[in-house]
Amino acid sequence: MGYGRLSSSESLPSVYEPPPSQTGSTRRKRLFILLGLLTVVLLVASGVSFGLLVGFRAGSSGSGRNRSPTQAISQTCGLTLYPALCISSLLDFPGAFDARDRDLVHISLNMTMQRVSKALYGASAIAGVSMDALARAAYEDCMELLEDSLDQLSESLAVVSPSASGPAGASNEDVLTWLSAALTNQDTCTEGLTDVADGYVRAQMQSKLKDLAELVSNCLAIFSAVSRNKDFSGIPIKNKKRRLLSSGDGDFPEWLGRRDRKLLQVPVAQIQADMVVSKDGNGTYKSIADAVKAAPERSTRRIIIYVKAGRYDENIKVSRKKTNLMFIGDGKGKTIVAASRSVAENYTTFHTATFASTGNGFIMRDMTIENWAGPAKHQAVALRVGADHAVVYRCNIIGYQDTLYVHSQRQFFRECDVYGTVDFIFGNAAVVLQNCSLWARKPMPMQKNTITAQNRKDPNQNTGISIHACRVAATPDLVPVRWNYSTYLGRPWKLYSRTVYMLSYMGDHINPAGWLEWNATFALDTLYYGEYMNYGPGAALGKRVNWTGYRVITLPEEASKFTVAQFIYGSSWLPSTGVAFLAGLSL
Repeated sequence: MGYGRLSSSESLPSVYEPPPSQTGSTRRKRLFILLGLLTVVLLVASGVSFGLLVGFRAGSSGSGRNRSPTQAISQTCGLTLYPALCISSLLDFPGAFDARDRDLVHISLNMTMQRVSKALYGASAIAGVSMDALARAAYEDCMELLEDSLDQLSESLAVVSPSASGPAGASNEDVLTWLSAALTNQDTCTEGLTDVADGYVRAQMQSKLKDLAELVSNCLAIFSAVSRNKDFSGIPIKNKKRRLLSSGDGDFPEWLGRRDRKLLQVPVAQIQADMVVSKDGNGTYKSIADAVKAAPERSTRRIIIYVKAGRYDENIKVSRKKTNLMFIGDGKGKTIVAASRSVAENYTTFHTATFASTGNGFIMRDMTIENWAGPAKHQAVALRVGADHAVVYRCNIIGYQDTLYVHSQRQFFRECDVYGTVDFIFGNAAVVLQNCSLWARKPMPMQKNTITAQNRKDPNQNTGISIHACRVAATPDLVPVRWNYSTYLGRPWKLYSRTVYMLSYMGDHINPAGWLEWNATFALDTLYYGEYMNYGPGAALGKRVNWTGYRVITLPEEASKFTVAQFIYGSSWLPSTGVAFLAGLSL
């Protein structure tokens, strides 16, 4: 479906060859690690569930396949997109048959977390199987994404369970964000397997992943209903009150502390870095990868990595365990991280990123991230972010197709320049790009430029792309031939795609229709595409698409839902980063 990105629903072959040979020591090591992980997870889940199961009748044990669901189960599962799976999975889970409405929220989370844990353990059994490059990349993606989902489900369970203590100050928005991300993880894993030719690997992974996305979706639906209805059976959600903006902080929002705020504003010379990266050896490390490797895991304090001017030909990965890392360069075009992975070289799109971060609290300032694979190599990501509370400030992000992958969780981009051609801002984060410049480049012959491809799959996900007070422009190579290549504001990658442009300048390279279909009439009734008070020659609305899901936003109240204050504020995390921003539509 379009430029090589295929539907995750494609069927797999039903007949497979026997498994290839395995490397025994590698496989045993992986199994040992995963067995320990599974044991810990099940012990944690059992502890969380213990309080729920006390007092349930002995008759709740055994299979529920031959029993009718209780009113509580029927009512709760009626809120989901997959009610039959919801009912069957809950009836098979100890204690659910006798649970009240309020208990089914954490029971569904507990059950789903255990299913993900079993999938992770089961998938580890083929770690030693011989795989080609693409199969190995897809397999490693899935293992990473399953581990991320396990963390997100565990955090969510800790928040909603009355018998456990969740993260300090966790809120409804946090849980919705984590569950939305866990669902996106499953989709990304499945999509990565689509083009894998190795039938055995695909079949094995498909069997382990069966129903996982639907189970996470059901958890999200149940919790989403709870968060909308504060009186729903007395669910004990911990809410953190949002602090108001301090008048002394100017344009700074609330999610970031004063120290981070200062770090994003002061000259580099005044910053005391924890690590210094310099290609000439005048630092603590010569490569960024070495600095990331040396950074502490799960840090609760800000770790500053100063990357001196120079070109670093590296692929960087900041894992979910590397939290609160801040990368500071010497400026756009001065500190450059560049690489050239692409799907043409048998990488998954997820795996192509020049710089990838899933460590929460990730911040980047004054750097250039580039994927120079070129338009003929198709999907080739420059920057991928799946970190919660991520901030990218005053950076260049340069590529062609799939330049910026805003994969999941809450993100904020300010004063960045993003360059690309096809779907060059894509993903399923809750993300606001503010005061940025979005540059359409000259694509390959017969191609169309599409700025966004948002992939919100589930109506309960709190995700979308908000482009606020930005500049939508054409690069010098596109300007003289812009009439030969149509440029569109976006196209719907998934059924509930959601993207808005607000108070932004649009150049005359934008096609008058504004938006492009993904595949015939797919998602045109279910998407949400909005435009609010944009200006410039490309912002004229007279010839825009007439899709059911497209709307010209006229009320400030509706547009305000996609501002920093309402769309990604969540736990009031942004001010402490120190990035200046508009909390509302304008000052």
